[in-house]
Amino acid sequence: MIPLTLAEVAGAVDGRLFAADPAARVTGPVEFDSRKVSAGTLFVAFPGEKVDGHDYAAAAVEAGAVAVLGTREVPGVPMVLVADALDAMGRLARAVVDRLPELTVIGLTGSSGKTTTKDLIAQLTVRLGPTVAPPGSFNNELGHPWTALRAGPDTRFLVLEKGARGVGHVRYLCEVVPPRISVVLNVGVAHLGEFGSVENIALAKGELVESLPADGLAVLNADDPLVEAMAGRTRARVVRYGEAAHADVRAEDVTLDGRGRASYTLVTPEGSAPVRLGLTGRHQVSNSLAAAAVARELGMPVTELATALGELGLVSTRRMDVFERPDGVTVIDDSYNANPASMAVALRALAGMRGGGRALAVLGYMAELGPYERDGHLEVGRLAAGLGVDRLLVVGEPAAPIHEGATAVEDWGGESVLLTDQAAAVEVLRGELRPGDVVLVKGSRYRTWEVADALRVDATGEGAAA
Repeated sequence: MIPLTLAEVAGAVDGRLFAADPAARVTGPVEFDSRKVSAGTLFVAFPGEKVDGHDYAAAAVEAGAVAVLGTREVPGVPMVLVADALDAMGRLARAVVDRLPELTVIGLTGSSGKTTTKDLIAQLTVRLGPTVAPPGSFNNELGHPWTALRAGPDTRFLVLEKGARGVGHVRYLCEVVPPRISVVLNVGVAHLGEFGSVENIALAKGELVESLPADGLAVLNADDPLVEAMAGRTRARVVRYGEAAHADVRAEDVTLDGRGRASYTLVTPEGSAPVRLGLTGRHQVSNSLAAAAVARELGMPVTELATALGELGLVSTRRMDVFERPDGVTVIDDSYNANPASMAVALRALAGMRGGGRALAVLGYMAELGPYERDGHLEVGRLAAGLGVDRLLVVGEPAAPIHEGATAVEDWGGESVLLTDQAAAVEVLRGELRPGDVVLVKGSRYRTWEVADALRVDATGEGAAA
């Protein structure tokens, strides 16, 4: 963060000082985890019923914090007192960003692929200048300002993923940190239970381009009609990416190798160049094109861009992370989260990587689908069977419609089993995996990763299947 006096901090957040020197300067990061406090830090104390940050205020100061941003006085602790600590973090982030005129803020949203694409964009922008981006999917009212407050005088690019649980959430995040470039990836049924309809999801995602200034840039997916329609909702210039013939940045002649990695010809108004991605999954073509469209606009030449795309790697964990075990089994760890669209992408990647072995999928529950929940799970089961998955392990009763959907496909030659928990899935896999098998593990944060972790342990040679 840029250095600020406590008086400046208080002014930015509409707070008042308590037992604090107005001239004392915050020179370090802003943290809400007392274990991460270092010299010069501003510690944010959030009240709570089980854990109250104010109880750690004194320890934070002892560890080097200049002051504590909180909602009640703690005797002997220098504080900036506010009515709402989370709102104050947002106000402080806005004040810091407003003091960085050379900073380009890049915001992106979508129903799926946000975190991976955020990581791809950041890997490209760092070649052009110092870049700040959040770890994982730290994309809400807390993660947004926390990340923005990492920006300093030397930062040139701030890449922010914008999540939403309802209409108005993206707009609020854009008020906290206004974007100069907005990227919208797709509109799907993820979180349909919270939004109520796909139309509301599109309405919410479009708030990102509505927040752009007239001299900003909207980067839109030309292959998604609901996204492309957002061009009419912004004052900013629009650049389209995708495989559609009218896309400004597009991929042609897409092929996949045996590990599901795509190669294609990158076509831009300035010329074309061959790209060979190191990332697994056909969907990475679209993700990489979104990143390419941003980097191109920031001045990266097409030949340099094509080379850089081929050097992109995974940053955030459990997202199409492919590893091979000593026994010849390949595992696709995509266990971070799931919705029908991302399940379809992962299953197609699995089918494409089968080679001469079997394709096995360990699938868990998909959360927040609302009235679409049963149909969404049935659809995934039918797709798994239709793609010819050989063995389907469905984990947990809430995911049972996946099993129902697969077994209802009459001409499917594979087999599905409904299991009680992750431990049961691990036991089944360890008893029957053989060289050449490819295993996909995916679900909505309901400990499905325990299966992937067990298979990864096996990759070290401990308990590996024969």
